[in-house]
Amino acid sequence: MEVAMEHVGEISLAGALHRRNLRLRLYCLLIFTDLLAISIGFAIGSFVRGDNWLSLSGIDLAYPVLPIYLLIAFNNKAYSRPAITSGSESILRAIVPLAITGFALLTLIFFVQAGNEISRVAFAIGFGGTMILMAGFRMAIVIVVRRTAAPKLVAELLIVDDVPRAEWNERQVCDTIFAAEAGIEPDMGNPHMLNRFGQMVSKYERVVVQCPADRQLDWSLLLRGANVDGEILSPGFGKLGVLGLQNFKGRQTLLVARGPLSYTDMAKKRALDIIVTLVVLIAISPALILIALAVKLDSPGPVLFRQERIGRGNRIFHILKFRSMRVENSDSRGSTSTQRDDKRITRVGAFIRKTSLDEIPQFINVLLGDMSLVGPRPHALGSLAGNQLFWEIDREYWHRHALKPGITGLAQVRGFRGATHRDVDLKNRLQADLEYLHDWSLMRDVTILFRTMNVLVHSNAY
Repeated sequence: MEVAMEHVGEISLAGALHRRNLRLRLYCLLIFTDLLAISIGFAIGSFVRGDNWLSLSGIDLAYPVLPIYLLIAFNNKAYSRPAITSGSESILRAIVPLAITGFALLTLIFFVQAGNEISRVAFAIGFGGTMILMAGFRMAIVIVVRRTAAPKLVAELLIVDDVPRAEWNERQVCDTIFAAEAGIEPDMGNPHMLNRFGQMVSKYERVVVQCPADRQLDWSLLLRGANVDGEILSPGFGKLGVLGLQNFKGRQTLLVARGPLSYTDMAKKRALDIIVTLVVLIAISPALILIALAVKLDSPGPVLFRQERIGRGNRIFHILKFRSMRVENSDSRGSTSTQRDDKRITRVGAFIRKTSLDEIPQFINVLLGDMSLVGPRPHALGSLAGNQLFWEIDREYWHRHALKPGITGLAQVRGFRGATHRDVDLKNRLQADLEYLHDWSLMRDVTILFRTMNVLVHSNAY
């Protein structure tokens, strides 16, 4: 049975990856055709009036148009699922950025007083031709996708829990897993089970659960932290916190969870992570060497401390820090909060914890993709608030893991950091994390990064 399940898992994973890769290839095709439309459109404009009438100070206008358009188009979600499945959506999401780009160029031409260098006819033909070509290319792609690939665009998973096989049609056109056979259950008090579930659904975008009514709430809570669009096959609403109604193979589902970021938003966040992380690591590389030497000379043991933490989708990863405790006193589960004048902490450890320098190796976690610069702080499996585990205090705790954990976050810049001696210490952080989760924007990430400078040294950091 285990071998069979592993084989099914490999097939399902391959199918899910194929669907994602297909959609990414279609996005790349959209980008290529948009750039081709701009190049052809402006080439026609130049041909009609001559090259010199569609250039600014000797620079062909097509060159500044390309990056400006792409930047605005990405922000307008011109390369998203609706852009390859709906003709009107696809055209609108491309034409609006093109119009904004044209207006921006006209404004630039006005301010540099270069109106006499640009032919209005060539300019109109360039943008008009681009608009027609772009709309034509996109409509052609949508038509082809609808006729050939529409059912293959979304990686879907059906989980059947405590429902007899006879009650479900096994010939569904999607990956299907029976929870009992896969060893999965919605137990919010079992981090290792949540990790297995997170690993299982990590390659899917839509997860639908069919289960008895008395288990719907538990599955709803589990799906909200999984970074997927989660749905429950159900005839009623109950207490699930339903976000909307959907349709799955002709049957009604209740949408109870959404992945917080679109592909475009994830790309922007990841780009910010990589750019800032590389710049910071290069800039502080001499300091990294000095800190590593100080840690090594201060007490015997490794320079880096690795600990299991809960990451995106409730999946477990290993966080990296400069070691600040003596090896024999290290707390691998994080069940004991540090105290002032904690005897476990070394002399160098006390300094790097106070100044947050012990967190620097987490930039490596960011490059590896386990973490982001900004997000909910990842907690150890044994973290306690008072005498209770974090997830025992509030069942919404697991929802915070729908995003990658961060080196810093909204809770940290609001001063909620350090030891958690009371329930309220955890609840304050959870409230800030959920607020960040539901109201994410790239500008908010940038703002939090700047605000972090004010809390690098904190009275609660010990």
